[in-house]
Amino acid sequence: MITKATAQNYLWTGLGFISLALGVLGIPLPVLPTTPFVILAAYFFAKGSPRFHHWICHHNYFGPMVLRWEKHGSISPRAKVLATALILVAMSGPFYFFSDKIPDVVKIITLILVGVGWVFIMTRPNGPQDER
Repeated sequence: MITKATAQNYLWTGLGFISLALGVLGIPLPVLPTTPFVILAAYFFAKGSPRFHHWICHHNYFGPMVLRWEKHGSISPRAKVLATALILVAMSGPFYFFSDKIPDVVKIITLILVGVGWVFIMTRPNGPQDER
């Protein structure tokens, strides 16, 4: 019989893998951000599976960004530059090619939401100077 705690662990771990999958999809897709989904996966793993949380924290690719966020609540300057570039690429395509088909209110709402996300990213600390 599955206890309530076990069911919750399965739920948190499952959400962790869904978030991680979205983060991995974000590596080649500029419209899907990698870092927030990987950080979210680490959060879910921390609640549901210490084993998977340890794995993601010590992963060669994902580990540094997760640990930077968990220890300092920071985003590296490199990730900020990359996020800015990908935001510009992701936004410029649809606005350039489909500008006449997108209602003005949708353009304004999209720009506001993207702007809020970008400001959030840019206002996070860079982290300690000795970690590069």
